[in-house]
Amino acid sequence: MSGEENTRVQIRQRTRLPDFLQSVNLKYVKLGYHYLISHLLTLCLIPLMSVIVVEASRLSLDDVHQLWLQLQYNLVSFIVFSVVLVFGSTVYIMTRPRSVYLLDYSCYLPPSHLKVKYEQFMEHSKLTGDFDESSLEFQRKILERSGLGEETCVPEAMHYLPPRPSMAAAREEAEQVMFGALDKLFANTYVKPRDIGILVVNCSLFNPTPSLSAMIINKYKLRGNIRSFNLGGMGCSAGVIAIDLAKDMLQVHRNSYAVVVSTENITQNWYFGNKKSMLIPNCLFRVGGAAVLLSNRSVDRRRSKYKLVHVVRTHCGANDKAFKCVYQEQDDNGKTGVSLSKDLMAIAGGALKTNITTLGPLVLPISEQILFFVTLVAKKLFNAKIKPYIPDFKLAFDHFCIHAGGRAVIDELEKNLQLLPVHAEASRMTLHRFGNTSSSSIWYELAYTEAKGRMRKGNRVWQIAFGSGFKCNSAVWVALRNVKPSPNNPWEDCIHRYPVQLNL
Repeated sequence: MSGEENTRVQIRQRTRLPDFLQSVNLKYVKLGYHYLISHLLTLCLIPLMSVIVVEASRLSLDDVHQLWLQLQYNLVSFIVFSVVLVFGSTVYIMTRPRSVYLLDYSCYLPPSHLKVKYEQFMEHSKLTGDFDESSLEFQRKILERSGLGEETCVPEAMHYLPPRPSMAAAREEAEQVMFGALDKLFANTYVKPRDIGILVVNCSLFNPTPSLSAMIINKYKLRGNIRSFNLGGMGCSAGVIAIDLAKDMLQVHRNSYAVVVSTENITQNWYFGNKKSMLIPNCLFRVGGAAVLLSNRSVDRRRSKYKLVHVVRTHCGANDKAFKCVYQEQDDNGKTGVSLSKDLMAIAGGALKTNITTLGPLVLPISEQILFFVTLVAKKLFNAKIKPYIPDFKLAFDHFCIHAGGRAVIDELEKNLQLLPVHAEASRMTLHRFGNTSSSSIWYELAYTEAKGRMRKGNRVWQIAFGSGFKCNSAVWVALRNVKPSPNNPWEDCIHRYPVQLNL
């Protein structure tokens, strides 16, 4: 094999996720089973209470009278039993997790004048004068292979010549996206902004003072005792982190509404240099954002779309390569951008493997868990060459919302999780229509599934996202009814054209 061919093989290997069949860390399996066992008391109480109810229903009046007479002669035992029963019931009611419901969500639909076609993107990049011929050709190749279509949007400031990446323009982009999504959310749910008790906003690269959360509070005149949080620098997986934070807050504060806003800001984070590893975000990231309304009020269940079942978070930041694989820095000429490491796919694969190994025991059927566990133990004890059984996650989930980070990510996840093309359709079409909208992409994907009329009562949804740090986070939802798309669904004007045929 020639040196050039050898180099090509190495590049192909670096851009693929590792084969999950090769290794699985036992400690993460144990962690998943720990989560399962932590709910064992609830699982045991349900059949016990069912047996008691069935037996009680068979008692006649004479049986009840005889039982009462016996209790009179065993008063102390009866009192002790009653105290234990009341105490146990009280502890269970007070400590059980509160259900978290998703009433609705809304995705921002950018105006048509912000759309950018391939040729327009390349012509504009050339006219700025910031990129040499090599960088322009590199961006052209990335665009052609990216999976993005001709209708993705960039912010207003990037349409000018020269571009105007000012603080004012960045604030304007943030306001248009966040307020656009929130206006539709409040209109669709009929919830008043003053009723919101918890607000979580995540945006990785734009964190002004006052914060984005303060901008929302000021715009909608939210109440003074609102619990507000602003998450920054946490990458494309921050949307799931924000959901997890809102969930934890809803466990503490009764009868509350929580709003989660996920977005990214492009205006001040466009790279105007010639370092190739920092040019890729220019080609992939586009304008987008989503607002989600959550509730822990039991009365809201009947009008909610989904119930949150699990959130599993994986952080690989202790590893230096993982920490620096998505890294904001300055190039040799002092121009700031986000650099993507050549090891990104391998690191993402390791994070994903850890995440799904923990998630598996929570969601997979017992049959899949047994096969997985037995082959794993056999590999550890008897033969290191035995390949661990990779569970079929299609048995656990009906719909998959894979972060639309790029075509290569979706391709490798589809392959390694042994998914069918229909399972990755929402992710591919979101990437094609909206581009990589960072942490909000998983909501555009869920909106696509709803717009296609595929969401049925009881269906399970797996949202999985990757982000800098490096992180891999999963959220699992169950549909509480046959879900129809809400008014102003971002796909309503184009869903009839999808899925489109892609040149893969």
